[in-house]
Amino acid sequence: MKIKVLKIRLSEDFQADDEKFVNDFLQNHEVVKMASSLVAGTENYWSVMVYFEEAKQHLKESKSSKYSADADTELSSDEVKILDSLRLWRNEKAKEQNLPSYFIATNKELVSIAKFKPVKVEELKEIKGFGKHKIENYGEEIIEILETV
Repeated sequence: MKIKVLKIRLSEDFQADDEKFVNDFLQNHEVVKMASSLVAGTENYWSVMVYFEEAKQHLKESKSSKYSADADTELSSDEVKILDSLRLWRNEKAKEQNLPSYFIATNKELVSIAKFKPVKVEELKEIKGFGKHKIENYGEEIIEILETV
C-alpha cells in the first residue's frame, strides 16, 4: 500500500487544475482509504491523505492501449472517402451474414480505421475493437478497401 498527500486549494483560481489532478489520480489508483483535514492560514486548502494500490486493470490497459478515434472526429476528404467505402462494405457484409452492421464494425471503429490507415492486417490489432475474430473474418477485406481508395 502506498500513501499520497493531495493538496486541494479552495481558491477558484486553482479549482480546475486541482480537480483534474485529483480525478486523474483517483482514476489511475485503487483507493483503500482516505483522511482529510481543512488547513486554514494564508492559503486555505484541503489536505487529503490517500492510501492506495496501483490500479492493476488500468496499468494493463495502458500497456496495451489501442488507437481509437471519436465517432465525430473531423476527417479529411481522403478519410471521408475511406469511411464511405468502409460503411458500404460493412452494410453489404451485414446483409450477407444477416447481422446488424455494428456486429461487423461500429462507426467508431470505422472512423478509427479511416484515421489510422493500417497497411497490414496485423496493424488492425492496434485499433480498439479489433480482436482476433474481426481480424480473421474481415481483416483482408478491410486492407483491400484501404488499398483501393
